[in-house]
Amino acid sequence: MENTIPEFINYLMKVKNASASTIMSYQRDLKKLSVFLEEKGVERIQDVTATNLNSYILYLEREGFSASTVSRNIASMRAFFRFEYGQGRMQEDPAADLKAPHVEKKSPEILSAEEAALLLDQPDCHTPKGLRDKAMLELLYATGMRVTELISVKEDDLNLDFGYVVCRDEEKERVIPFGNAAKEAVGKYKTDARKFLLKGQESEYLFTNCSGSPMSRQGFWKLIKQYAVKAHITADITPHTLRHSFAAHLVQNGADLKSVQEMLGHSDISTTQVYMNLGFSKIKSVYAKAHPRG
Repeated sequence: MENTIPEFINYLMKVKNASASTIMSYQRDLKKLSVFLEEKGVERIQDVTATNLNSYILYLEREGFSASTVSRNIASMRAFFRFEYGQGRMQEDPAADLKAPHVEKKSPEILSAEEAALLLDQPDCHTPKGLRDKAMLELLYATGMRVTELISVKEDDLNLDFGYVVCRDEEKERVIPFGNAAKEAVGKYKTDARKFLLKGQESEYLFTNCSGSPMSRQGFWKLIKQYAVKAHITADITPHTLRHSFAAHLVQNGADLKSVQEMLGHSDISTTQVYMNLGFSKIKSVYAKAHPRG
């Protein structure tokens, strides 16, 4: 089976235009499946059965993998075997009837407005790195971009005069406005820090690391963790936390869901609805604490 995976990965890249993270996940999941099947004596793609795949799912569950991880592996198998069946290499699709486990949706972790302000105040703005970090954090919180979108922003995508950034995801682009705090932080970074970090190199990307190369997801993840510790914030912060906080704070302060949906780039407004529910939870909590008969 392993020798058929590269063709599928190439299909994801060239035909489906899948993101790098999706491709990496599929490749990792399918290689693990391939090893499992080979250990069971199943080496040819046409010999794989639904029983084999269900055995693998049971193996993942016994090993203690979360329901979301098992579900992602099932999605990888479905996509792969659908492709193989379509290529005529199999008599039937063994993954067609695989059932994903129920995944309980957790409410996203959000910061309070005070915690968000505290986090954004941590970078040392007397250093080029601190100016860059401040600009990245402010722009992320001001726009609700995904981290991959933030690190992919190019200089030409930014309009500081009118306060907006053109943000591109896998399917489309959207224009997101931002306020004075982000405008000031990004402007100061561009003026006082970016050339220093580039070290004489050229880059179309707005944010770079200290070697002048484009900023990575891992690099940004590390710095946001460091600033959370420095700010003594106990919540488990990830780069996505600022995206969730951006949306929740907008909704809590009266923004309409349709506008928030457009800024976040959600294709379905039901995905954005969770932030309305978070706002209602906050109202209920305030009521319970404040009302004399709460």
